[in-house]
Formats: sequence, structure tokens, C-alpha cells
Amino acid sequence: MFGIGFAELAVIAFVAVLVLGPDRLPEVARQAARLLHQLRNLANNARDELRGELGPEFADLELRDLDPRRIITKQIQEALAEVEAEEAAAKAPKPLLAGERPPYDDEAT
Repeated sequence: MFGIGFAELAVIAFVAVLVLGPDRLPEVARQAARLLHQLRNLANNARDELRGELGPEFADLELRDLDPRRIITKQIQEALAEVEAEEAAAKAPKPLLAGERPPYDDEAT
């Protein structure tokens, strides 16, 4: 979760109890949960509105797909997959044509 381990969460919780006190901590946690819920709803509404404006051909659009880092990573992975496929095709033995003799190596025997 966000690159935070159990030890870091324990420290954050301990500091929160010290700063806010055990009486105010539950109310602050509820407010934080409400804020996160509102932000999630806002993001979902923005995504749905964007999908509606773009039309049915972009119905499966995710906002993550618009991240430039993801786009570049996806293009690099596709290019590497193409190169690997070309290399595999080049290494694959080619079938002999009709009447063609198989290669023979005098030094192999």
C-alpha cells in the first residue's frame, strides 16, 4: 500500500495518537475516510464524463492509460516483443523447397 510497510504505519499511528489525542483521533479518521470517498467519487465521475464525451470507441478507457510513463513503457514493451519475435523467426529452421538437398557438413562426421 503506497510503499508503506507495517513499521511505518505503526509510527504514523503512534504520532497521530500523540498529536491528536485518543479523543479526537476517531473523528479525524472519519473525516479522512469521507474525504477519500469524495475524491474517489469525483475521479469516477470525471472518468465517466470523459468516456461519455469520447464516445463508444473509448468505452474501455482508463485514466491510468493516459499516464505518459505508462504509454512509453507500453510502446517499449511492444517494440521489444516485436524484436524478439523477429529474432525467433530468423533462428527458426526454414523448410526445404521441393527438390532441394539438405545441408551436409563433411567435418561433422
